[in-house]
Amino acid sequence: MAEQMSRRAAIGIGAAAAALVATPAGAVAAPSAPVGDASGPGGAQALIGRAYRQQKARAGGVWHSHVAMVDGTGALRTVVADDADRVTHGYSVQKLAVAVAVMDKIDRGELSLGQRLDLTGDIILGGSGIYFLHTVWGDEITVANFLTAMLLVSDNTSVRMCGRVVPALEINEILAAKGFTHTRVEPVANPNRFFLGVTTPRETHDLLWRLADKTLLSTRSSDFLLGILRWVNGYHDGIRRDMSSAERSRVATKYGADFDESGAARHEAGIMFDATGAPTLTYAFFADSLGDLDNYGGTHPAVRAHATLGRVMFDAVGPVTNDAARARHSVHRFRPVNGG
Repeated sequence: MAEQMSRRAAIGIGAAAAALVATPAGAVAAPSAPVGDASGPGGAQALIGRAYRQQKARAGGVWHSHVAMVDGTGALRTVVADDADRVTHGYSVQKLAVAVAVMDKIDRGELSLGQRLDLTGDIILGGSGIYFLHTVWGDEITVANFLTAMLLVSDNTSVRMCGRVVPALEINEILAAKGFTHTRVEPVANPNRFFLGVTTPRETHDLLWRLADKTLLSTRSSDFLLGILRWVNGYHDGIRRDMSSAERSRVATKYGADFDESGAARHEAGIMFDATGAPTLTYAFFADSLGDLDNYGGTHPAVRAHATLGRVMFDAVGPVTNDAARARHSVHRFRPVNGG
């Protein structure tokens, strides 16, 4: 970037961001059962744990992470819990929580995916996304349109569009009602705009698992969001880098990248599905105090670590099936059109 300005600073407007003191917090959701003796050679859970420790050491920085995996009995078990209750800036991973709030309002019949809003020049933001590339504006776009842009290419303007249909305070009320203690956006003077706010790795896991298990939103709303997050035109630098298109379609993922006074942050969170389409593994990697501030690409050490971990985790999911969830989930397959 030509100027060292935080991406976070581009999203909110009207008030300075409140300072965040990242201190450990108590557990925010019922934790999954701890892994038993997974130390034996070849154990999938042990392999993931070892890979995590190795990649964390290589990348440097300070990591706050949670990984959970369905075992052979169908139980969801914690594989990695590394400072998992740390309250930290979610950056663009937080767009998951914003999307959930919008879809909750749709589930309650107070909004629809087909509702149209005008896309005017005064709301356009740069940074990640696509709308600022248009250079001219004036379209009417649907809620479905800007939610897709927000989750698929992490469009920043879409955050402001979400704020127009679900104000900041309402987003936080929805998240609180769903049992999230720390996952919040940060309101500013304009009630329809906000900074993306904070979360914890454990709450991010909880959001992902409940979304995939269809207990957070309606089945239709869950499938809509997961379909975007699993689509192969999304983010590939991290977890999904070393995967085929078919493999990528089994991974719903969202990344976030920024920096502050402590250094760079490179986050990624998501959920992997087995070959039947059942949710099988969640990951939430939040890494901060990193170097290489202006490198938002695949060569950043933390992003390289995500790629390695993605391959290890996906291979571990291969032989595991979640029979209890199989009947409730369909497999979303990627079919190229005209070679696309």
